[in-house]
Amino acid sequence: MSYGKMNTFIDIITTAPVKDADGFVTSGDTILASVRAYKEIRNTTAKWERIIGSAAFSSVTAMFRFRKISGLIVDTTLFISDADGRYNIVSAEDVRGRGMYIEVLAEKLEGSVK
Repeated sequence: MSYGKMNTFIDIITTAPVKDADGFVTSGDTILASVRAYKEIRNTTAKWERIIGSAAFSSVTAMFRFRKISGLIVDTTLFISDADGRYNIVSAEDVRGRGMYIEVLAEKLEGSVK
């Protein structure tokens, strides 16, 4: 993966309870890392048909690939945020087992209208 293809800026986020000055606990976002990533939106190619062929990945709408961040374990409890919105991580794995890149399959979170 060339560095030039990683042209999307993403934040890897965790949600954790945060206590404010008055002692009330609210759900807050903490940015764990801000990195450049390669982003691919779901389309109708054969590659995507293999990915979403499994029932577990039928809701996947995007794939992100970025360099491994030392000291950070990317798993399904985290979220990814970019200019297009927020994504829930469905799957995260090491690309080819080399410890250089992480590939994340994610589904876009849609806001509710009240």
